Amino acid sequence: MLKKQTVWLLTMLSLMIVLSVYYLNAPNEGDLAFVDSEEQQNQTASSSAVEQMDELVTDEMKNVTEEGNVEELDTSSINSNEYFTAVRMEITNKRSIEKERLEGITASSESSSEEVNEAYEAMKEIEMLNEKESILEETIKVLNGYEQVLVRNVSDNNVVVTVQTDSLSATEANEIIQHAKDEFGEIKIDVVYQAS
Repeated sequence: MLKKQTVWLLTMLSLMIVLSVYYLNAPNEGDLAFVDSEEQQNQTASSSAVEQMDELVTDEMKNVTEEGNVEELDTSSINSNEYFTAVRMEITNKRSIEKERLEGITASSESSSEEVNEAYEAMKEIEMLNEKESILEETIKVLNGYEQVLVRNVSDNNVVVTVQTDSLSATEANEIIQHAKDEFGEIKIDVVYQAS
């Protein structure tokens, strides 16, 4: 039952984010259901804008290393709330697609029992990863009072924690790193901040 609830929750969250983005990009006048070719190009451009925004932030991102060196993330051309929403939506979509692929493997009569077991294990890992990221985000928000927190597991050995704040001291960064290590274990933790 938990798996169905989790899938339902992720689906509803994705739908909410997609509708929010649509609402923000919808025309102010006229019939919202009618989309002419120019608006279609704008919508295509806005979906690629999410990717460009992520690339821009990745290129300009400066990390707070585990030694406590604090460096600022240049966000002069990025709206913070849009960034956090866009990255969350991208992560949710990628994981949903991967889970659908894995569910296809488990449902296929052509899959071997080994492939089915591997698919189940991969689905469990995705759910555990989502849970760990959510727990860490909420913990950091509650303890430090940040408006937005984004935790991304970028690889098996690296987690990036992005917080929305005007400044971040080495002490605060080390506290975030410790919370992340409590949740994810001894892996590389990068902490970045983005001005409000």
